[in-house]
Amino acid sequence: MTVMERRASFSLASIFALRMLGLFLILPVFAIEAARYPGGDDAAMVGLTMGIYGLTQAMLQFLYGLASDRVGRKPVIVFGLLVFAVGSLVAAWAPTLTWLAIGRAVQGAGAVSAAVTALLADQTRDVVRTKSMAMVGASIGLMFALSLVAAPLLADWIGLVGIFVLTGVLALLGVAAVIWWVPAEPLQHKNQPRGRLADVIHSAALLRLNFGVFVLHAVQLAMWLALPTMLVGAGLAREDHWQVYLPAVLGSFVVMGGSLFQLEKHGYLRAVFLTSIVLTAMVQLGLLWQVDAMPDIVLLGGLLFVFFYGFNVLEASQPSIVSRLAPPASRGAAIGVYNTLQSLGFFAGGMGGGWLMKHGGASSLFAVCAGLMFLWLVIAWPMQAPEARGH
Repeated sequence: MTVMERRASFSLASIFALRMLGLFLILPVFAIEAARYPGGDDAAMVGLTMGIYGLTQAMLQFLYGLASDRVGRKPVIVFGLLVFAVGSLVAAWAPTLTWLAIGRAVQGAGAVSAAVTALLADQTRDVVRTKSMAMVGASIGLMFALSLVAAPLLADWIGLVGIFVLTGVLALLGVAAVIWWVPAEPLQHKNQPRGRLADVIHSAALLRLNFGVFVLHAVQLAMWLALPTMLVGAGLAREDHWQVYLPAVLGSFVVMGGSLFQLEKHGYLRAVFLTSIVLTAMVQLGLLWQVDAMPDIVLLGGLLFVFFYGFNVLEASQPSIVSRLAPPASRGAAIGVYNTLQSLGFFAGGMGGGWLMKHGGASSLFAVCAGLMFLWLVIAWPMQAPEARGH
């Protein structure tokens, strides 16, 4: 990487990290803390309050990406982070669960992922793009691991209100990073002919990737509806779950860093991509087997390690491939569509996973997740890795 590419990668990864830490800190404690609000005894409303973030984000992700193609990446990112900060403050102030849901919806309206990813793609060459995207993926994974450790402590110290205030502060720090740390955005995308949405929607290669990110994130969210209970069943108290999550996440990053980039460099991106889908599907089958057996903490930890490896490889390589396949003038729109499907995957994983847990239990959940991953494998099989430009 050049000095400018490293600066762009680290600074934009930090923006993702600040924003995602604010989101992830809510997840481990939300269901318990939300019960203290008026209306918090309504499980369906609590679920809606959690899931509405993904829904509003999905509705606006494409528009943010499209806007970044027209008016520039940085203005769109700053606007979205400010909207996210406002939503955080509304949620912190919320006197009832209904207002808390409104705050979460406003948070989701700050859907900057497409614009941030497009800016990163603008500022890196194809040959280092996957490595740059992996930095973003690593920052997200590390924030997830950090949140599992920090959230219960913060909830005891400052409560859910304080956590929401903290998420707003983190968003404002992201604004500062965009203005003073992120390199100036290239202007060439403003001078190119406007791309057509049809170029994005009608591309079979992009459609495969959009389907894939939907499945991947639906499976990711749905898994965590059953995994905590399985870890408890294996003898690990809830406050100690980070002892499994953290080594699995960190170990997966080490292995990914030592394999993905070298394999891509030698022309094996397609092979490692498809292998990661298979590994993620096999994890679901392993978890399905553990449902009917006495859960084993070592085996669950190993399955989580394999899952995080496959997930991180796919999370790093998919947006890189999207940015390389998309017409340059429509890169923001293409990534916007991609991130829209990603957000819908979160929403579908929560809603669909909850329905499966209610009506069929964890066995049905993991069976459906495995089936979706194998379906993705079939759909992804014809893919070809794009040629890298910019050596």
